[in-house]
Amino acid sequence: MHAALPDLPVTIPVAPTMSMFDPVFIGIDEFGNPVYLDLVYHNLLDAGEPGGGKSVLIQNLVGHAFLCHDFTPVLFDPKWVELGMWMEAAEATGGVFVGPDIDKGLRVLRRLQKVMDRRYSWLVTHGRRKFLPTDHIKTIGVFIDELGYYTTTIGTPEQQKEFVTLIRDLVARGRACAMPVIAATQRPSVDIIPTSLRDLFGYRAAFRCTTPNSSDIILGHGWASAGFNAQTISPATPGVFYLIAEGGIPRLAKAAYLSDEQIHQLVDYVTWARRTGDAQPVPLAA
Repeated sequence: MHAALPDLPVTIPVAPTMSMFDPVFIGIDEFGNPVYLDLVYHNLLDAGEPGGGKSVLIQNLVGHAFLCHDFTPVLFDPKWVELGMWMEAAEATGGVFVGPDIDKGLRVLRRLQKVMDRRYSWLVTHGRRKFLPTDHIKTIGVFIDELGYYTTTIGTPEQQKEFVTLIRDLVARGRACAMPVIAATQRPSVDIIPTSLRDLFGYRAAFRCTTPNSSDIILGHGWASAGFNAQTISPATPGVFYLIAEGGIPRLAKAAYLSDEQIHQLVDYVTWARRTGDAQPVPLAA
């Protein structure tokens, strides 16, 4: 795969003027062309076997989000080692971090549901269908590093069911009110990603899978037999994935890589900028 770095468009701003409404650069396609996502108005499902590169993509997206002036983070990470790296920055931006605690996770999701309801009330009052950059609204980005942990591993069956229900509501209604969900899992199975939930994700990224069925669970039924099978991705090329958008055809891409050192540098910069600059943390309910 061609690995040359693309020339970024001059219209893409850099921090601290970046916005969540800007296109998000995530890597290159198989022809070396840059790949961008419109993250505010789309949810993203990031799935595949361990070691396939899911964390590469999610760190890329988190890094962009934290450099935006209009972003409030909600981070779920039961392992603490992926999104947990951003914990200090999340606190500096008025966000929330949830570790291996389903009780706290449910409280946060219930609170997000109330925020979402208030935002839709504002839209209805103003005769609008979605928020625009000119509204100066904070985008609340919900990042979940391992969805399966909260839906099948921890807590009681009732808590797991409520977690799935709240996530489905947030995925279904959140994007129009600037509350996108980015969820990752290394267990692409129907108990983790039922079809009714999967189809609500406008973007779906399938990293290497162990079976064609797992690939179809992520991308959609029939894509593996049509030649878009994540099982065929070489284990020697971590970070390569099939990306499908609403109504489109899967395209092969490779996520841009951030090293741990670069992530720590970003965390230090974001934390310093938020605590010493003009931008003040905005409460989650805003």
